[in-house]
Amino acid sequence: MKVTMLWAAAAAAMLMLAGCNKAESPEKVQRDVAKATADAEKKDERAAEKEDKADAAITNDVVKDVDKANQREVDAAANDAMTQAEGENKIALAKCEALAGNAQKTCKDQANAELKLAKERAKAVKSDRG
Repeated sequence: MKVTMLWAAAAAAMLMLAGCNKAESPEKVQRDVAKATADAEKKDERAAEKEDKADAAITNDVVKDVDKANQREVDAAANDAMTQAEGENKIALAKCEALAGNAQKTCKDQANAELKLAKERAKAVKSDRG
């Protein structure tokens, strides 16, 4: 009895396996291939779109970073020019002390006017980039 059951089970298993390897009709195979191809093309298109968006975002980030770096460079140059102008102003004012009366006042006014002009230029350079 056990042997008969084993043979019956083995026969049933063989029939099921034989059914799994059954060839499909050419029309069904063609439809399946066409569907699989269309699905693959859609996935490729979506992947390409995502890649394009990522590239655009990266480019945008790089441009922003370059702009920030350029602004920092301009600001640093303007600050350096201001520091230099202030130093030159102190030297000029010290030299003005050697003069007397109206000449000293004119000398100091000239030095302060030059400092004011340097500050305005530095401010303009910074605001042009910002």
